Parts: sequence; structure tokens; C-alpha cells
Amino acid sequence: MTKALTKYFPIFAGPTLIAFLIAFVVPFFMGLYLSFTDFTTLTDAEWVGFQNYQDALGERSGFISALGFTALVSAISIITVNLGAFTLAYMLTRKLRGTNVFRAVFFMPNLIGGIVLGYTWQVMLNSILQRWGHTIVNDWKLGLAGLVLIVNWQLMGYMMIIYIAGLQNVPPELIEAAQIDGAGRWQTLRNVTLPMIMPSITICLFLTLANTFKMFDQNLALTNGAPLKQTQMAALNIVEAMYEKVGHEGVAQAQAVIFFLIVSAIALIQLRATRSKEVDA
Repeated sequence: MTKALTKYFPIFAGPTLIAFLIAFVVPFFMGLYLSFTDFTTLTDAEWVGFQNYQDALGERSGFISALGFTALVSAISIITVNLGAFTLAYMLTRKLRGTNVFRAVFFMPNLIGGIVLGYTWQVMLNSILQRWGHTIVNDWKLGLAGLVLIVNWQLMGYMMIIYIAGLQNVPPELIEAAQIDGAGRWQTLRNVTLPMIMPSITICLFLTLANTFKMFDQNLALTNGAPLKQTQMAALNIVEAMYEKVGHEGVAQAQAVIFFLIVSAIALIQLRATRSKEVDA
């Protein structure tokens, strides 16, 4: 069996590996090289060393403030999305009527594109805020609240499905044993259910972190960084530097590399921390 798998591995895995090399590995290393150059096209790149990284982290680029705002949106969203998703999942795994309908309804927002979602919520929120003489771009706090609201509305249903799968895999005998020992609902949830669904928690935290940190289209459609770039997230800042600022292509590429390293480091720390708390069923 092992020999057969080894023999046919290149046939089945080869196309995927080639596509991965072309679509990710090669562009990544090309981008890494270009982050050390001054370029407008791939053929006129001129080596400038770490100058792009110095400019990327400079005050004029606005990248550091964009990173700070991104971290704020992500921190709030990770907590609210996962608490809300787990609460919904816990409720929908009880013996209630119509749970399949509710699951489908809560999951549907995840199917809507970010641009459509951003403009739709912009219209709805502005129609409410204008009664008090405000719009979503009058105050960065309103923009922050709007972005967090969009993230919750879009991701909560998706994370709910993952939590439901985790809750349904908790062995019933463990719950029964805890109840026989006199544990209440909260004690059972804290000491039995949560440890058993840690793999689901790991996945949901990772997906929420990744989706919020790299959020671009919702940010573009809802606020486009207004007012005064105060609600500009890191991905939008990078795109603006690449396509709207002449001669900043190398700086934008350096920002993208820094952003990749930061998100990767945070994701690895999160995965390591949550996986260490997983238990075997």
C-alpha cells in the first residue's frame, strides 16, 4: 500500500504543488526581492536595500497607525464573533424546533461579498445616524463600530457551524457523568464541554484573526479610511501606497512583507497557545 501511494503521489499531488508554486511561492519570493528595490515594473527594479522598510515604518506612510487600528478591530471582533458564535451554536444544539432553518439563516451572510456588504451596511447605518446629524465617516469611533458590526454579521454564522460540529462531537457519556457527579450547567460547560471543543475554538480563533487582519473590501466600501485615514486598515493602506502614490511601489511591497510577518507571528502564537489546551476525547 505504501509503495502504491509513493508511486502515484506525483500524479495526484503534482498539479496541486505546481499550482501552489506558481500562485504563491514564486510570487512571494519575487515580492520579497522587490521590497528591497525601487521599481515600477518587474524589469526596472533598482536595489535600494532597507530604505523601503524605513519609509514603510515612517510617520508619513500612515502604516503604523493603520496597523494599530487593524489590531483594535481584530481584537474586538475576535472576542465578539466567537462569543456570539458559540452562544448561537450552544442554543442550536439544544432540542429546539426549527434549528436547521436558523442555522441556514445565520450562515447566509457569509455568502455575501465584502464590497456589497460594506455598501449595504453603509446605507443602512447612515440612514440611522443621519437622524442625529452624523454619518459613518464623521467619527472614527462610528467607523470602528461599523466595521466590527460588519465582521460579526458576516463571520458569526460561519464560526457557529464549526462550533456546532464541535459540540455534537462531545461524548454524551462525559456530560452524563458530570451530571451524575452533581455538576451544574455552568460547571459542565466550563470543565467538560469547553475542553472537549478546543479544536473548534482553535480553528475559529485562527479564521477570525486571519479574516479581520486582512480585511480590505469591507473597509473600502464602508469608510474608505475616513475621517482623515483614522479608520484605514493595513490592507487598504498597502493598496493605496501601491496604486495611488507614485513611486511608492517598493514601499508598499515592504509594507506587505511586514504585514505578512506580523500576521503569521500572531497566528502561530495563537495556534500554539490554543492547541496546548486541547485534550483527547
